[in-house]
Amino acid sequence: MPHPPGKGSQKQARFKRLANEVRKFVYANPGCSAQAIVASLNHDQKMRNHGLTPRKVGFFITRNLRQSLTWWQDHRAGRRVYGPSPNNGEKS
Repeated sequence: MPHPPGKGSQKQARFKRLANEVRKFVYANPGCSAQAIVASLNHDQKMRNHGLTPRKVGFFITRNLRQSLTWWQDHRAGRRVYGPSPNNGEKS
């Protein structure tokens, strides 16, 4: 019998903490890459057991934090960089 998808409070708590930590880092360091975000979360915030990779963080930001964060292409480095959204999370 397959395991049902998680909806528990621990999953919600991890989601909220990850969202808050990513927002806080990007607001403090606009123009940062997903690799820089992962390095900060894994080493400074001690979120090693979350299994974070730059690819996962990039998908997480575009899917869940698009109201408060935006991205643009850094053509010199050839990667996405992230910064605060111009509307700063306000819904119109």
